[in-house]
Amino acid sequence: MRWLYGILAFAALGAATPAKAVILGNAGFDWNIAGASILTLSPVVPGGNQPRNLPCIICGANQPQQPANFGYNLFGNQGNASTLPYFSTATVGGSLAPDQLGTGYSLAAGSPFLTALAGRTDFSIGIDVNDTNKAQVLESFWFLNLTQHSVLAVYSPDPNDGTPILAPNNGTGFPDWTLTGFNIQRGDILPGDQIIFFARITGANDGPDSFFLVPGPNVAETPLPPAVALFGSVIAGGVGLSAIRNRRRKRVA
Repeated sequence: MRWLYGILAFAALGAATPAKAVILGNAGFDWNIAGASILTLSPVVPGGNQPRNLPCIICGANQPQQPANFGYNLFGNQGNASTLPYFSTATVGGSLAPDQLGTGYSLAAGSPFLTALAGRTDFSIGIDVNDTNKAQVLESFWFLNLTQHSVLAVYSPDPNDGTPILAPNNGTGFPDWTLTGFNIQRGDILPGDQIIFFARITGANDGPDSFFLVPGPNVAETPLPPAVALFGSVIAGGVGLSAIRNRRRKRVA
């Protein structure tokens, strides 16, 4: 049954017919894929790293700096594994079996997940790969609304190939790849809903691979105070008026 996951996802995303449901894990229900957006995978190392400041959502052993009260799935792979299909969990100290559904991250005000986003709604997922110089394959990654049993966003390439992912940093806690396209400011996420993640890697040939929450890229951007913005618009308006006057003078001359 597990081999159907990627195929069903690919078929549902690529079909011209209305949205379908997909099977994920052993939860006993289907996930509605209506309205799911597409995630983008790139070989980009995002800012930050797990030993310093990135919360883990699905990880192997020895993650040293997880924020307080931020749960993750410690799946504990210590070596080769033909397939790694794991959900995240918001339960602190959680350790799930393959395909076992975990608890969802709350989006209530003051929750550990929102605290980690530091006021932003967009985020990425960094992937720290461990390998023996032989690429593993990322078959799919899912962003899910656990409350509504719906797929919010998905990365699901051709199920016959997947995406080979090599590890330039190889298990240092610095992500090697980045999945982008996540946002919690969506019409299909309602107050009180919980979100969850699911990853599927095949051909794991070394220690555990890890998935980290990376807040949006606008960390250093600070909105201009209203007075400054108004001042800037006045200056811009003054420049525009001056240019108009100059053009009029030239016409008169």
